Amino acid sequence: MNVIFVEPFFPNNQRQFARALAEAGATVIGIGEYPVDAFDDQLKGWLYHYEQVRSVTDVQAMTAAVRWVQGRLWVDRLEATVEAHIMSTAQVREACTIPGTSVHTAWLCRDKPSMKEALRSVGVPTAASAAVASAAEAHAFAGQVGFPLILKPRSGAGASGTVRVDSAAELDHALGVFGGQGVDSIAVEEFIEGHEGFYDTVAVDGHVSLDFASHYYPNVLEAMRTRWISPEFISTNRIDSAPEYASLREMGQRVIAALGIGTSATHMEWFFGPKGLKFSEIGCRPPGVGAWDLYSAGNDLDLYRAWADCIVHGGTGAMPSRRFATGIVALRPSQDGVISGYSGVEELQRQYGEWVIDAHLPPPGTPTQGVEAGYMANAYVRMRHPDYDTLRGMLDTVGRTLHVYAS
Repeated sequence: MNVIFVEPFFPNNQRQFARALAEAGATVIGIGEYPVDAFDDQLKGWLYHYEQVRSVTDVQAMTAAVRWVQGRLWVDRLEATVEAHIMSTAQVREACTIPGTSVHTAWLCRDKPSMKEALRSVGVPTAASAAVASAAEAHAFAGQVGFPLILKPRSGAGASGTVRVDSAAELDHALGVFGGQGVDSIAVEEFIEGHEGFYDTVAVDGHVSLDFASHYYPNVLEAMRTRWISPEFISTNRIDSAPEYASLREMGQRVIAALGIGTSATHMEWFFGPKGLKFSEIGCRPPGVGAWDLYSAGNDLDLYRAWADCIVHGGTGAMPSRRFATGIVALRPSQDGVISGYSGVEELQRQYGEWVIDAHLPPPGTPTQGVEAGYMANAYVRMRHPDYDTLRGMLDTVGRTLHVYAS
């Protein structure tokens, strides 16, 4: 099989997809924005050929590059794994008649109001939502649903650009911010109270082949706005044994079918609270923030290779062992600036060292990033343990004990 893979160089874990495709027996052709001179010999060895383009979101440039490749060999698949690349890649697929995620499916997975409308039509429980293009429409929605509300870009990823409003005055202020950014249409949603998590799959021909469930502590919107919190997400190893996950798995399969997803990785967000289980949103691609590394570490599995086998061979013989729960705790610097030092590292290493997967502690002098930049923006520790509750307690302790100082 000949597979074109979009942007094999950046971000860093992109190379793992290229590696896995090559190991699965594919001839891998890379297309990306970075010069091949920047690649190390290992990455070059996984690629049969590489084409540089000005931008992988430039559909015209991408189409020309893919057609150039097609003029030299048959192309079976064109794959992208970064949210910002999904739509342009789908457009190139259709222009070049390559199988894979369609433009319509990519659009439904990006445009949140359309996504939720499609899912509500087949009975998937979601928050009330609408696309609004004026303050009058936003206030009309608020009059129907009530406060609090969530406002977000129609095609945003994760918590990026998302705000909560609790009153008409806060709604007007948020609309002014969006308007100042040149946004002419936004998604407005009912605020769903409850615990937040995510459900990740690799689907083959529309059916879930591999799946994993993770939990946020606290919910993402709070985590990305509050410096003193050391947020965590933890992948459970109880998805096969705890009956409560059955409804989540059933909902995930219905979402995949309703949106027309074929053979692809997916990343779904969900809430569970007083109103029961509610679907939040989906990306037709793998999760970010190293989640696949955690799944691999907890399940005696190379998930990148399992995904590649699904792309290249139409399935995988790999099965998650569910041996460990795995998780990450993000460690925020005391203030913005540059990192000046740490405390608590040695104590925690003595106490929990055998359960540490890895840790990222940037050296003193490293510039900090804002808390809104995410779980891996500054320092973090990743751990695993056979018992989910024990792991959560250990990550809590790390978050309270390991301090990152900045000046």
